[in-house]
Amino acid sequence: SNYSVSLVGPAPWGFRLQGGKDFNMPLSISRLNDGGKAAQAHVGIGDVVLTIDGISTDGMTHLEAQNKIKACTGNLNMTLQR
Repeated sequence: SNYSVSLVGPAPWGFRLQGGKDFNMPLSISRLNDGGKAAQAHVGIGDVVLTIDGISTDGMTHLEAQNKIKACTGNLNMTLQR
């Protein structure tokens, strides 16, 4: 099931990404920091990242996704799939 999450800035957001087009796997959450913003928003390990700030992650490389997240300074909006 898909859900949206809005993490209020600034970074750190408290999660790690894995995957991307260059790894031939979907972008997903690989790690959460205890008590971090992502954990507080009930983001789950293994959840697939569908959009970052309204932009589809389809076809994004790992680095492009990281840069997109770093560009979100005020708050980070993502759509995820559990």
